Amino acid sequence: MDPRKLYRTLENIIREAPSFDTDEDFLVHVIAQIINNEEINIIGGRLWRLNESRNAYTLIAQMGNVDLIQTDYRLGVEKYPMFKKVGLFRSVLATETDEYLIEKGIYHYSATGVGVRHKFKEPSGEPYYLYSYLIALNAKGLDDEFLNTLNIISMTLSSILRTKHIESSAKESRQELEKAKEIQRSILPEHEYEFGNYVLFGLSMPDRIVGGDFFDYLESEDKDRLGVALGDAASKGLSAASQALYVSGALKMGVGYQSKMSGMVSRINNLVNETFPYERFVTLFYCELSDDKRGLCQYVNAGQNPPVFLEYETGRVEMLSSTGPVLGPAPYQKYGVESINFKVNDLLLLYSDGIIEATNQDFEFFGEDKLIENLKKLKDKDPKDVCNIILQEVNVFSAKGVYSDDRTLVAIKRFK
Repeated sequence: MDPRKLYRTLENIIREAPSFDTDEDFLVHVIAQIINNEEINIIGGRLWRLNESRNAYTLIAQMGNVDLIQTDYRLGVEKYPMFKKVGLFRSVLATETDEYLIEKGIYHYSATGVGVRHKFKEPSGEPYYLYSYLIALNAKGLDDEFLNTLNIISMTLSSILRTKHIESSAKESRQELEKAKEIQRSILPEHEYEFGNYVLFGLSMPDRIVGGDFFDYLESEDKDRLGVALGDAASKGLSAASQALYVSGALKMGVGYQSKMSGMVSRINNLVNETFPYERFVTLFYCELSDDKRGLCQYVNAGQNPPVFLEYETGRVEMLSSTGPVLGPAPYQKYGVESINFKVNDLLLLYSDGIIEATNQDFEFFGEDKLIENLKKLKDKDPKDVCNIILQEVNVFSAKGVYSDDRTLVAIKRFK
């Protein structure tokens, strides 16, 4: 399932959930709703809680299509080393080793951490981590795609729990938000940019005072490459803005060291995972233009909406799909590098989900098809007009809609 669609589905489930007095009641309710949602393809689950001594997990709920096991069954941390692997990787797929659970017919399982990640030290001094809660989910197939689903569920639920705790103790002040707004404005580049044979134009409109979208132009030290980035933090407000600032800064550092794209994005993913363990994920599209006649453009897409590449002469459209997972849920991910070649007047449009997921009064999405249709009509326009006209179309379309999000566009056109 596409991570953006999964995240939106989870967001809707959580939005509809009533208020609960405890985290456990909230998690049990949401897990039940996830199991009942056919889109997510999860058929059963169990919720485990780390005890006060932090040396064992206790079963507190089981639901859906699972073999029932003894209520309050406990698994010791030291006898069940997979708990520490969950603390490191967030989600795991593994073979069962507990004899009682094997007798109950559990041979393979999934586990994902939720809530606070507590830090401990081994006798050797090495650190390890344990989550406050573990969720074991059952699906018809346990594979890498399911593992990515677990990671998105973990990050979303952990972020919701953390937000609830923060909001119960303090409110964001208007003054702090205004300061954050100025900081965020300061990192965005000038809208228009020229590099070699290319003209670029970008704009970003936050849904709130501050937002999670960003874009940037990053020229290499030797001036023969230009990096272009568009990122989107899935959360809202200050949390999203802080993630966007962090990823933007990490990109600047990576480009400055002339790192290879795949390795650079992989390292940024590890940093986001370590620095924002309780936040939701970040998506990123990063490409590099070369100052040569071939029009080579290499790119990495970490779960970002696929940019639209429009060939001027043929009218052919290519969607630049993901080459790796979103940033943050799990460390040590790999990212592939793909490429396209610009000919004169070819156009590449980068956009955040606030563009295609803008809704009208009938809850219809603006969508990719309408975006492509507009882009084709604008193929003779310069990047500035392309961005401004499309944004205006989206704003008119969604004028009476309920849902809104940050909206960001970057258009790149080769002019000679």
